[in-house]
Amino acid sequence: MDLSKFPSDKHFVSWLSLCPNKKVSGGKILSSKTRKNKSRLRQAFRQAAIGVSKKRDNPLAHFYWRMAAKNGKGTAITATARKLAIIVYNMAQRKQAYRPQQLEQYQQKVRTQKIKQIQRTIEKLKLKESELFG
Repeated sequence: MDLSKFPSDKHFVSWLSLCPNKKVSGGKILSSKTRKNKSRLRQAFRQAAIGVSKKRDNPLAHFYWRMAAKNGKGTAITATARKLAIIVYNMAQRKQAYRPQQLEQYQQKVRTQKIKQIQRTIEKLKLKESELFG
């Protein structure tokens, strides 16, 4: 598979129309939906994302279900397909096999990211512990 036409994985994902097409006017976001595209490769990545979502103990399946809970299944399929496209691009460019994270490591990473996000929110709001816990 020759992906040398794409300088980066972001260009590849954009070509597949698996990334948001953000339309901005005057600093206001008008739309951020993905473009329509009937590419067979795009359809294949979306079908693969649906297949991955049905697996157990797979970090990509957990990513899918997290996204589906937040944004709906359609968005989750597109987001998971985007991740799969990036994985395939990197495998083809680097000529290395894909080595997924272990599920426990992935879940720990998600937890620490969530804790950091909550800490940033607390810092942003400049709340004191006495205000938090009464």
